[in-house]
Amino acid sequence: QVQLVESGGGLVQAGGSLRLSCAASGRTFSMYTMAWFRQAPGKEREFVAVITWGAGSTSATDSVQGRFTISGDNAKNMVYLQMNSLKPEDTAVYYCAARQGAALWRRWNDYGYWGQGTQVTVSS
Repeated sequence: QVQLVESGGGLVQAGGSLRLSCAASGRTFSMYTMAWFRQAPGKEREFVAVITWGAGSTSATDSVQGRFTISGDNAKNMVYLQMNSLKPEDTAVYYCAARQGAALWRRWNDYGYWGQGTQVTVSS
């Protein structure tokens, strides 16, 4: 059974930075794709960034391009989301997601494994 545990959320002022971490366990993740999604109150869950664990290919949604970076540490089974130049509109619960296979999937229902989420709040 795949388990994902996020950490690193918190309260930060606009313009600040946070690094989210996702600890993955329960499988050999070399042939998995990992992603970050977020959900703000009253809004649908939206794609943020994705990485294919084996090749390390990445993609991110336009609104975070140049500000957020997804990365992975294969040896530690960790995935990270470095978030810089944070804006109030980045406020949301951030979720780590995983699925077997190697492609840059962007829809939330492409993923079968989810963490519990970590709250990110950006004050203006």
